[in-house]
Amino acid sequence: MLKRNKIPRYILLFISLNVGQCIAQGRQQIEIVKNQHSDYQVILPLAPTKSEQKAANLLVTFIKATTGVSLQVLNEPIAGKPMAAMPGIYIGRTSMAEHLNLLRDSIMSSEGYLICTNNKNVLIIGGKGHGAEYGVYYFAEKFLQARMYDANPAEFVQKSKLELPSNLKISSIPAFIYRESYYPMSEDPAYLNWHGLHRFEDLWGIWGHSYNKLIPPSVYFKKHPEYYALVNGVRQPTQLCLSNPEVLKKVIDTLKIMMAENPDAIYWSVAPNDGGGYCSCDACKKVDREEGGHQGSLIRFVNKVADAFKDKKITTLAYEGTAAAPQKTHAQSNVIILISSIDIFREQPLRNANWPAAVLLRNQLKSWANKANQLFIWDYSVQFTNYLSPFPDLEVLADNLKYFKSQHVTGIFEQGSGDTYADAAELNSYLQAKLFWNPDQDVHDLITEFCNGYYGPGSAFVREYLIDRKTALQNSGKHLDIYGNPMIDSRGYLSTENMEHYQKLLYEAHLAVATDNKYSDRIKRLQLSLEYVALQQALFYGIDSGGFLQISKDLTTYIPKAGWQDRVDRFVMDCKQQGVKVLAEEGLSPDAYKDYWQKILSVPLPVNLALHAKVTLDNPFVEDYPAKGNQTLTDGMPGYKDFSYNWLCFYAADLSAIIDMGSIKNCGKISINFLDDPRHWIFLPVSVQVSVSQNGIDYKDLKPVAFNEGPEHSDIQIITASFSLPAASKLRFIKIKAINPKTLPVWQNNTSKKAMIAADEIRVTP
Repeated sequence: MLKRNKIPRYILLFISLNVGQCIAQGRQQIEIVKNQHSDYQVILPLAPTKSEQKAANLLVTFIKATTGVSLQVLNEPIAGKPMAAMPGIYIGRTSMAEHLNLLRDSIMSSEGYLICTNNKNVLIIGGKGHGAEYGVYYFAEKFLQARMYDANPAEFVQKSKLELPSNLKISSIPAFIYRESYYPMSEDPAYLNWHGLHRFEDLWGIWGHSYNKLIPPSVYFKKHPEYYALVNGVRQPTQLCLSNPEVLKKVIDTLKIMMAENPDAIYWSVAPNDGGGYCSCDACKKVDREEGGHQGSLIRFVNKVADAFKDKKITTLAYEGTAAAPQKTHAQSNVIILISSIDIFREQPLRNANWPAAVLLRNQLKSWANKANQLFIWDYSVQFTNYLSPFPDLEVLADNLKYFKSQHVTGIFEQGSGDTYADAAELNSYLQAKLFWNPDQDVHDLITEFCNGYYGPGSAFVREYLIDRKTALQNSGKHLDIYGNPMIDSRGYLSTENMEHYQKLLYEAHLAVATDNKYSDRIKRLQLSLEYVALQQALFYGIDSGGFLQISKDLTTYIPKAGWQDRVDRFVMDCKQQGVKVLAEEGLSPDAYKDYWQKILSVPLPVNLALHAKVTLDNPFVEDYPAKGNQTLTDGMPGYKDFSYNWLCFYAADLSAIIDMGSIKNCGKISINFLDDPRHWIFLPVSVQVSVSQNGIDYKDLKPVAFNEGPEHSDIQIITASFSLPAASKLRFIKIKAINPKTLPVWQNNTSKKAMIAADEIRVTP
């Protein structure tokens, strides 16, 4: 077996590239190193750039790590004249490269590189920026079999010789000029540079939603409400009033200051805040009518900003209310449109999917391509509501990147989990980095290559796991949603049967590497995803098979199964060891997740007299969050603070239900919980009316419960509506009417939304 040497991370600031390449391999080989000896030297230009100097030093380091031989670095002695006394590896824009007429290659104007041989000499020539380094990094992967799979030190295969084809020519230009894979390992500079990735912190002076950064409401709203959007006849700090000339002046003045403080930044975002609340003043409305939507006033405003900074790149967002292209105005040449793909599903490639969001995005890409010279994509490759949940989108992602390139997209921000670990984060980031350079590569070959190197003897089982979960998703016929969850997917690729199969495969993978801590730890990270799903689904299954509860000995309550808290504790400990900081976007930390479970496990659930009672609904629930359907209201399980689990949701509709307990029972109290979660547009009902009956015909109304709208807040609350019955009440039927608010609270500014109410268990106790 080949041995791999590790070298310190501080010398591994280099990029491994996926390239469009042409390699002509002849029978003759150039011997760079043979029997731990080399006649070669690394030759730089007389006045090398920092990147060329770095590239030369890295090449020396990599060859030594592989062969044990250290090459000398020299500068050309006379400008314009190549060295010829000894064979050399020429780095950068040397006189040798000029002599061979290689510096006129189109690669020189890109971030790409050229690697070729001439007689016994090797030339590695870079274009702009880090091009020379990129060439060295590709050399390391191609000819030294070096790999950097995650944010740990790179690994090199030990060799006794190093040979190259005598008629070698490799060229590469990256498919996308901006390439970001937003995962924890890309926070590491060594990994970032090795894989040719960018960070918006390094390139953008302002990133993303920026109105509040340019004109902060905390500073200006009280004194200048006219700077901000007119919403429902009132100025509100939701967005800016883009027709106000003072707003334009203020934004330009602010940018001048910021640009002076950060002169190296390439991109500057001028883009709406997240959410609605666009300005509806007469001047803004006039422009928006002419252009077909809020993108009209946005693009005209951004163009004026771009006019003031012709040497800068101004970016803006095609997202939500500004997603469509304007009907008239063309973006200035230095304006970049960053288009969001947030609404599409991920189980099918975008190019041929027929669901409405896919059709809409394809149309938006085409129309924006006619209205702007430069397009970037803000794409998504993780389930934001559950970072650890298995998310089998690799093949679809690869096809989508190829499609984006065909639609004139030149930059990609692939939003993963940020600085916290997510399902198969290493594979996702590695694959994305390769495809950013060349989306035409075979994705299955890339996955196999990664698995073989990263999971060692366990790779066959891991590969089977990845294939089988993708196949199960396709066979389910269901969507893969970035806002999904393990409960919804329990009807598809995360079914009980599939979960047992996945767990067995990863168990076998773990057995295969049990004696190797490195591989064992990597497979353990994959297993975290399955354990997370098991815990989350247990909340959904509750008292049923797969749940976490069992009936008490006295048959009056449901209590946790033995060892359940220990299982949660082990999961939390593993999460913290593996770099999991939060479990969802704006979600719980591992420690908070532990506390969450402790609170659940500390309160026994009383037996519900209405358990599994028949539920008849007058209005349909929201299909996107089906829970257990009608039976969600009598399945024995309460809803917790995640609306997508054990809650039945009604959008712009009342909850109107009849519960049939099947027989007359002695009842003392009826209660039903409602969720208050403004971030997800879920609000308390206006009022709740409960009526009871023995025969299902004659009903007696109980005293209704009313809820006040309450002040503005973003906290998630569970509020109980309780109804006491006279002593020894006998009943079989319960009628419930929860009135959905007809209007949103005044402090909610999105006029396109309507209120949703969410109800959980209807609990009846003696």
